[in-house]
Amino acid sequence: MAHAPALPPSDRREPGEIFGSRFTLFADMLFIGLLTGVACLPVITIPAAFTAASATLRDTAGHGAPAGAGVYVRHLRARLTAGTLAVGLVPPLLVLVLLVDAALVRSALPGAAVMAPALALTTLGIAVVGLRATGLDAPQRSARESLVRSVADPRGTLLLAAAVVLAALLAWSIPLLLPLLPGPLAFAATAVELRSTADG
Repeated sequence: MAHAPALPPSDRREPGEIFGSRFTLFADMLFIGLLTGVACLPVITIPAAFTAASATLRDTAGHGAPAGAGVYVRHLRARLTAGTLAVGLVPPLLVLVLLVDAALVRSALPGAAVMAPALALTTLGIAVVGLRATGLDAPQRSARESLVRSVADPRGTLLLAAAVVLAALLAWSIPLLLPLLPGPLAFAATAVELRSTADG
């Protein structure tokens, strides 16, 4: 009598578990995304909120730790430092740059056709490097390390750029999805960093 093929460890289910581990990770990502969205409301807490999300998802993916609100809050408290709050001024500045960029596109100023794409690409680059920094382990986290890794891993950088552009398009076209977008972005940063570490 033929036996059913054994499922790989990632697809095995505990007794009574309806969904596999992949769906559980997806649900954790959405839940962490909601918590991150709430933590981002003061704006200057955005870097700390994303690094806490990445740390929580890293624990969940790597060690099977539950992605509970308590775990996320613990990571968030550890990252709410004067340094991360100072870096939290960067996202509002990026938004300001994008508003200036949009004004340039609508204007007839000389050089607007060149400046508008340049500002958009610069903003995208800063967002990707910043997002990559949130996926790094705490001892490695710095703008310089993030920039080095972004240059050394162009594939991962392109993946993060695509994630940022897609998130921006979704936020613009379906604003109701905005509270859920931090989760996939943090997950993308974490996955790219884990892949980069594994390849290295």
